[in-house]
Amino acid sequence: MNFIFHDKTISGVLVVVPANERKFVDEMQQFDFPAARSRKLAEVMGYDRHRLVTAGTCVSDLVCHGLRHLFDRGLLGRDDFDAMIVVTQSPDYFMPSTSNVVQGRLGLKTDLLCLDVNQGCAGFVVGLIQAFSLLEQESVRRVVLVNADVLSRKVCPRDRNSYPLVGDAASIVVVEKGGDCTIHANLKMDGTRCEALMIPAGGFRMPSGPETAVLEDVGDNNFRSKDHLRMDGSAVFNFVQVEVPVMIAELLALAKVAAGDVDYYVFHQPNRFMLQKLAEKMKVPYAKMPSNIVENFGNSSGVTVPIVLAYNLKDMLLAGQLRICLAGFGVGLTWASMYLSLGRMTFCEMIDYP
Repeated sequence: MNFIFHDKTISGVLVVVPANERKFVDEMQQFDFPAARSRKLAEVMGYDRHRLVTAGTCVSDLVCHGLRHLFDRGLLGRDDFDAMIVVTQSPDYFMPSTSNVVQGRLGLKTDLLCLDVNQGCAGFVVGLIQAFSLLEQESVRRVVLVNADVLSRKVCPRDRNSYPLVGDAASIVVVEKGGDCTIHANLKMDGTRCEALMIPAGGFRMPSGPETAVLEDVGDNNFRSKDHLRMDGSAVFNFVQVEVPVMIAELLALAKVAAGDVDYYVFHQPNRFMLQKLAEKMKVPYAKMPSNIVENFGNSSGVTVPIVLAYNLKDMLLAGQLRICLAGFGVGLTWASMYLSLGRMTFCEMIDYP
């Protein structure tokens, strides 16, 4: 499915990461695996350290901390937005929605559309599509798009395949009317492959209980329960290598843009190895497709995309404009991309959550 938007812009990006940083070398002892092989795997996959929330910290905690930061510094007015979208797969509760929780905790106006979107790796791009669509309404002048996950709380610390990669973070992006560029996007989904990335227990299909919490050896001395995230690494890797290049080619053809004219490809980062293989397949220089987020912060699902903006491209986005291709791909399975001009932002920064 293709989308085209006019006269919309991203005016600010804030990323919130937990101050709690854990290093892989300090966690190797919890894996039943030779240390030398663990170090080699870390070198190939590109992980070194990650940011994790402490016990009891939820998505709304990160989001409220970030919004208060913007309010206190006059970067965003409390009444200056008409909709708030929270994209997450780790909500505070089944009900109510996390966006309503944030609205209530901060005492925001009642004339505010609060909306939760259940999306993961492609969540930032899916959220932007939703935000731009809301801006088509005359009564909506500005949208706050939140993308946040604390999935480390659903990954087993003894699962060597997933735990070293996972990270927690939130992003708060202000989207508003204005700008003179045309924005192109596309989106695809394939639920027949949904089991490639999933948390089996915890919903109504398989409620959590004592039996779902039992740790199982799932092979190669990796342990997790049905309450934990599971990933078919080979299936996900093949999906990304096959589907994403085709999606990006279709997007750029729709936008009538040559691949070489894109300044940066800002993609979701499952790990450095997967992203570099994708860059090679697409014939995109590594310098144009940053892949250093997992090694510094961990894989925070869709939030890895705005982290790239704040961590790698901040100065350029504050000073001028860049031609950017965004993409997210993973759980669902869902894959989505967007081409737009970004820049001259009011703010683009990263802060710690204490």
